[in-house]
Amino acid sequence: MKKASDTQPQKKIQDKISRKLSMNHSEQLKQYQAQIEAGITEYLPSVDARPTQIHQAMHYSMQAGGKRLRPVLVLAACDAFEKQANPMPAAVSVECLHGYSLVHDDLPCMDDSDLRRGKPSCHKQFDEVTAVLAGDALLTHAFSLLGTKYTDTPAISNRLVCTLGEAAGSLRLIGGQMEDILNEGKKPDLETLEFIHRNKTAALLIASLEMGATLGGASSVEISLIQKVGEKLGLTFQIVDDLLDHVGDEAALGKPVGADADNEKTTILSYFSVEHARDMVQNLTNETIEMCKYLFKEDSFIEWLASKLANRIN
Repeated sequence: MKKASDTQPQKKIQDKISRKLSMNHSEQLKQYQAQIEAGITEYLPSVDARPTQIHQAMHYSMQAGGKRLRPVLVLAACDAFEKQANPMPAAVSVECLHGYSLVHDDLPCMDDSDLRRGKPSCHKQFDEVTAVLAGDALLTHAFSLLGTKYTDTPAISNRLVCTLGEAAGSLRLIGGQMEDILNEGKKPDLETLEFIHRNKTAALLIASLEMGATLGGASSVEISLIQKVGEKLGLTFQIVDDLLDHVGDEAALGKPVGADADNEKTTILSYFSVEHARDMVQNLTNETIEMCKYLFKEDSFIEWLASKLANRIN
């Protein structure tokens, strides 16, 4: 039997390895985010292009900060396999689609939010008509990128368009948003809430990983598995969002807390306690990590990111 003193050096070595991996992954995240910022500037129409107001609004909305989670997942999933094509246009495409959804979510007819990440939302910085058109332009530009930047690999281009189109349509993202609006002021059954979360939030995370894996040449079995990783990430992300709106810090969030209650939105906390919701986050994260260990190498970036998202404060 080993003495406690015998295991101590090994524990210190493991701790050092763990810290090193964490720092490496943290650095990788910063690199991905920096690449994405450059990609957004490269692949959006110039702010000087006529009419300048719509292009300024597009850039303003896309440069409002944030974690860039969805395009990061595109890049990370592509890197996890064997890159077949440049993933950056696809990464920017996903972020354009996400950006359009946020611009429209903030409108007075939707969530009526004056702030987005601590800055005036698009319709406050410009006007409501410009915000509607900027959202429309970001949506259409997302698919334009997929159609024009992968002409050398038409099969990949077609698959990317199909994946993003399905995720963003009336059966997934928009369908989840519609159900969310229809159930404001009500308490829908838990199945309806899960439908909202799986589609309004998780669908685009699933698509991001699937698009990255497609660009990485993943097999159909690997894509099926990474879709499940995306779904668990999406559910985790939404539950943490619900928790932050209930018990989060306004300064860290960059927006007021309690908006869900003010808008009479049903969240996971309409059914479960804070403690139970936190347990759900932990269980989903554990399942995600186990799937990542099976799908990728040990201590993969995506596994690390899953843990980071479960413990985020904004």
